[in-house]
Amino acid sequence: MPNRCFLRFSDRDEEIANLFFEIGIGKNSSKVLALLIRELDFSSRDMERICDLRQPEVSIALKDLITRGWVKIVRHVIENKGRSVSIYRLGKTLDEILDDIKGMIIGDSGRKIIDIERIRDLLKTERQMI
Repeated sequence: MPNRCFLRFSDRDEEIANLFFEIGIGKNSSKVLALLIRELDFSSRDMERICDLRQPEVSIALKDLITRGWVKIVRHVIENKGRSVSIYRLGKTLDEILDDIKGMIIGDSGRKIIDIERIRDLLKTERQMI
């Protein structure tokens, strides 16, 4: 693993994280995802420092991203006192992740359109009964 002391969350990373958030990904998940698209391996401790998040926030974000299949654990490293530290990286390519997000947005819009039409039908039926 490269030395992480010099890594920081750049303005570009912040902009990408904000775009992910505006699309509908959770704020902390967006930050972690923006960091991981650098295509480097990171421990949760690295993510805490670089993204300026607390440990529980990183854990919840990682759980969300792993559930979506966008992040995976690639290995465990033994650090001091025999503690195992998980190392994470993207589980899909950036294009695959963006396609997943696009599919979610299209799916949500389609469901909302169906709901609107259902309301319209219910109102028409109600008016005909009166």
